Amino acid sequence: MNQMLNNQSQRAQLPRLLMALPEDEVIGAAASFAEQYAIEDIKVPQAGLGLMQLKDSALQEGYFLGEIPLATAHVILTDAQQNRTEGAAQIMRSEASLARAIAIMDAIVSAKLTGHEVVTQLLARGLTVLTEQQTSRKKMLARTRVDFSLLSSAEEEDADE
Repeated sequence: MNQMLNNQSQRAQLPRLLMALPEDEVIGAAASFAEQYAIEDIKVPQAGLGLMQLKDSALQEGYFLGEIPLATAHVILTDAQQNRTEGAAQIMRSEASLARAIAIMDAIVSAKLTGHEVVTQLLARGLTVLTEQQTSRKKMLARTRVDFSLLSSAEEEDADE
């Protein structure tokens, strides 16, 4: 799991993995870091709606698909030695408190602060949950697969008659 978080582009998976876990657990874990760090909001955590814009594949023009729930948070963590670390989160949910909790954990993991092992364990559990969901979806998809080869052989028999 540590290798997964070392790469900057893979750090983007942190919100996805944490959102796979129960919200209370993520918020509770983030709240436990308030004892070790002073947590300051750079920007007040907000929840609302955002417009999702896509690009038309034929004309390459942008259009708005619709509204999506969006919550954002940006925090600074300061430890006892006055070292400061920033964390941020932007999630497609309507809970600002969850976005703030994920931003706190983002700061802890990105700087490998004290307690990053706890967050790494949560991320591993989130990965397990997502893997189980993906396996379940693949099984459902396999059960709904239709074999059309039998249909073509039945048509050939009708043509022979």
